Amino acid sequence: MNIEEFREYCLSKKHVTECFPFDEQTLVFKVAGKMFALSGLEKHPSTVNLKCDPEKAIELRDAHHDIIEGFHMSKKHWNTIIIEGGLSNLFIKELIDHSYNLVVQGLTKKLQKELGFI
Repeated sequence: MNIEEFREYCLSKKHVTECFPFDEQTLVFKVAGKMFALSGLEKHPSTVNLKCDPEKAIELRDAHHDIIEGFHMSKKHWNTIIIEGGLSNLFIKELIDHSYNLVVQGLTKKLQKELGFI
């Protein structure tokens, strides 16, 4: 998966916005104002940081050499994924979905309902 495919998939999800809150090189994707994905655009091969359940994060790192602890992020809750490596596009989309869903589940029930998630 290249960075444009990654961007398009993230933006296809409900209530997602993109921004550059840190600098001109770090693209951030948010759902309802909460970050679920980011990428340093200067990185080659392209990498992205995705939120992850802590137990699953460790399992993924152990099973895939293209998944490491979140770079400049909480190592417990974030993984860095090399998207231009050996992982399939389908698997990367599953990881994006997991991150997105974790953030949506962390929203208040009231906000989830207002946004049409429940």
